[in-house]
Amino acid sequence: MIANRMETTTQLIKELRDLSGAGIMDCRNALLQTQGDKEKALQILKEQNLLRVEKKSDRTTSQGLVETYVHTGGRIGAMIELNCETDFVARTAEFRELAHNLAMQVAAQEPVCITEDQIPENIDKDPEVACLLLQPFIKDPEMTIRNLITETAAKVGENIQVSRFARFELGQAASGIAELEKEGAASAEA
Repeated sequence: MIANRMETTTQLIKELRDLSGAGIMDCRNALLQTQGDKEKALQILKEQNLLRVEKKSDRTTSQGLVETYVHTGGRIGAMIELNCETDFVARTAEFRELAHNLAMQVAAQEPVCITEDQIPENIDKDPEVACLLLQPFIKDPEMTIRNLITETAAKVGENIQVSRFARFELGQAASGIAELEKEGAASAEA
């Protein structure tokens, strides 16, 4: 009986760790705190991860990668620069998948800017449409792009930021490059 209970607990910890990206002890403590309720434990871990991500949000993101996505037929494409703190994280499957999903999001949804404070005055789109971080994720409309980035940042343990993106459509005039403004950097225009 004790061996079966231990096996179940170990299995629950493993499942929770796979879902949340949290450490073994954090998963164990969350399960103990919720008396084995996996859903409640996952919620506790998500809240803890959000706090950790917030603490890391001021860290410099000088590493990362440029990801492209070209839609079937080659008529629409997008390019995105996604940054993190270290090249080690930039090579992880989670980070690369996030970059690919964001490039696909840009190709499909045509955002104008990255953050809500960058929306140009002459654009009469809703912020949820114009701003990449506020858009619902195309693969899971219940989640915003900001939440997707935060979730991945919690899993990899580093600050992640979208620096810039560009979207191209055959026959359309260039719309410019949306860029996260940094101190001392001029925004790029096409």
